[in-house]
Amino acid sequence: MSRRKAAVKREPLPDPKYHSQLVSIFVNTMMMRGKKGLAEKMVYAALELAAKKLNADVLDVFHKALNNVKPVIEVKSRRVGGSTYQVPVEVRAERRTSLAMRWIISFSRLRGEKTMKEKLAGELVEAYKGEGASVKKREDTHRMAEANKAFAHYRW
Repeated sequence: MSRRKAAVKREPLPDPKYHSQLVSIFVNTMMMRGKKGLAEKMVYAALELAAKKLNADVLDVFHKALNNVKPVIEVKSRRVGGSTYQVPVEVRAERRTSLAMRWIISFSRLRGEKTMKEKLAGELVEAYKGEGASVKKREDTHRMAEANKAFAHYRW
């Protein structure tokens, strides 16, 4: 362990359009090679497209899609006496949202639509409805934790 002081957690500024810190974090996660303007355009266009498809409020679509993807429990590898066990542990709130954002973005990049805004909008719509690849990833994570419940006593 480092003997230095713990790093201070910096809060990001809210995004200019919706005044939401969560959208700002999502834009930063989406950004590649420092192209923040491009990432902002894609995220805003995708959010509006998804909201239009669902006839709902933009922020409601975003928050519900994110909440449907957030994992509650995950497995971590723990080495005990020469063998490695997959130990189920609860996910901290901050990690929960960052995992959900990462999963939505990574699975939207793998989709078959033509532009990135269409891919991201499609993944957000499916996550909003509780289906799609990112929701499946969350359920697989939960299933893995459930299967390894016997090793929960190795939790540290």
